[in-house]
Amino acid sequence: MAKFTPQQAADVLAIKQVVYEWGDELDIHNGLEMRKTDVLAEDVSYNVGGAWREGLTEVEAFYKGRAEAMRAGAGLMTMRHIITSLRVSFDGADQAKVGYLLVFFAALGDGPFDKYCDPLAVADVTMECRRDPDGEWRITRFDSGQIFKRG
Repeated sequence: MAKFTPQQAADVLAIKQVVYEWGDELDIHNGLEMRKTDVLAEDVSYNVGGAWREGLTEVEAFYKGRAEAMRAGAGLMTMRHIITSLRVSFDGADQAKVGYLLVFFAALGDGPFDKYCDPLAVADVTMECRRDPDGEWRITRFDSGQIFKRG
């Protein structure tokens, strides 16, 4: 059973909100407005596309490059990140670890889609978050391991 102080309980809610806003940014803008969303720390370590990206600038470059490649090919995907079983633990007053299960759907084009769509992936996700000097929680590390993938 998780036991939190009142401050930790409030922090858990703030951290969950950051994680959900991260997922919404990917779903709504394909990751192209990550800086505007302000959920990633400037010094984030972010595993995406099979490689680690160090810093927010590298993460932005990845998503921009991916969107350009998709537009040049079949077009942008409609994505939905379903976040469930989210757990938060604290390593200090301003450091937290987050784990959750991510079910990821994606299809080419704009929805709504009327054909069956399996999840593209199911992944175990780990994140680390930090409360920055401005008092806001931000993601400092993102990693995931897919346990199921669409073939």
